[in-house]
Amino acid sequence: MLQDKTLQKLLSDEETRQREGLELVPSENYVSRDVLEALGSVFTNKYSEGYPGRRYYGGQENTDQVETIAIDRAKKLFGSDHANVQPHSGAPANIAVYQAWLNPGDTVMAMRLDHGGHLTHGAPVTASAKLYNFVRYGVKDVETGEIDYDEMREVALKEKPKILIAGFSGYPRSLDYSKFAAIGNEVGAMLMADIAHIAGLIAGKALPNPLDHGFHVMTSTTHKTLRGPRGGLILSKGIAGNPLKAPEKTIENLPTLIDREVFPGTQGGPHMNNILAKAVAFGEALDPSFQVYANQILKNAKQLADELMKRGFKLVSNGTDNHLIMIDMHRSFGIDGRVTQEILDRVGLTGNCNAIPNDTLPPFRPSGFRLGTPAITTRGLVESDMAFVAEQMQKAVNSKDSESQLDKIKADVAVFALQFPLPSDK
Repeated sequence: MLQDKTLQKLLSDEETRQREGLELVPSENYVSRDVLEALGSVFTNKYSEGYPGRRYYGGQENTDQVETIAIDRAKKLFGSDHANVQPHSGAPANIAVYQAWLNPGDTVMAMRLDHGGHLTHGAPVTASAKLYNFVRYGVKDVETGEIDYDEMREVALKEKPKILIAGFSGYPRSLDYSKFAAIGNEVGAMLMADIAHIAGLIAGKALPNPLDHGFHVMTSTTHKTLRGPRGGLILSKGIAGNPLKAPEKTIENLPTLIDREVFPGTQGGPHMNNILAKAVAFGEALDPSFQVYANQILKNAKQLADELMKRGFKLVSNGTDNHLIMIDMHRSFGIDGRVTQEILDRVGLTGNCNAIPNDTLPPFRPSGFRLGTPAITTRGLVESDMAFVAEQMQKAVNSKDSESQLDKIKADVAVFALQFPLPSDK
């Protein structure tokens, strides 16, 4: 318990919020007690600039072993030749890869931001967009969510990107990694998959692994579907050499090039408490039970999508192939995603507003609302529980002007949610 009473009160309030509500943000999850203990361990006291066996500080006999275990577990989990477990989050992981492979002004091809791409895939407000030239591919058919691979190839042949990125933060369908690889190989691009959202689904064998389809690099966060601490991860094919020596810029040398750009290129000392927690989470994901969990995420998402559509929610692409669902709230109920977020927050159902393809509303008040099933699956919800979730969402939207009705829905959600303890409470 914290001695600072003000902060302890906020901590307790957040614990209550999480217990009595349902977390539907597709990029959030609940970690195990072991992960929480690792994050709060004495490894937070230690500076460990460098890599195992090549540190700039003394006292590394334990940190070197922890980081080596995290690296080995990540490699085993994803079938990579190398893993860098030091990135503080997904954004610096992406930046490190860009800097490892590109020169200023080089071209990168990524998904359109308004079709589901991520800020780090070239949003004009980011530093990367000021350094590199980003070109786009997008969805051909909004109703099906199908990517226009013919257009992708045409743009790639014209622009000759140095990196072709497969990845998203708001796309509810599958990616055809073989088509990406064929296009990337045709133009000589390095193939990079940003798997931040679906890393746990790949680790749990529920979705295909881009490395099995010829990709060279995968970047990821370690939370979301992977259910670890908030942090980043870079996985690569190739041969890891001495990061103190600059190698030739070749595909084979990608692991070393990436290591050099993580440290000292873009970061200082790694957060060893976080790396300990990553090692714990990777170990949990290697357990066979994690595959059951990953597949249950998909089952729950498909069922929730069906239950929502039955109740008048218009979904982008009319369903989902992964963990997330995108709702066009403007077409569904004539309200925007921001209003939806505020209404559902009010009753303990947490999601987030999000732009949808060809959105006619502004980014801060977009038409879309994004939700997903990783966190509620961690708590033990199964397909038969998805009707309750969809029903409460519909009730809340229809009762948006009635405080008494919203209070009742909030109470019903709390009673339901408390049946499913948080992992840290077990």
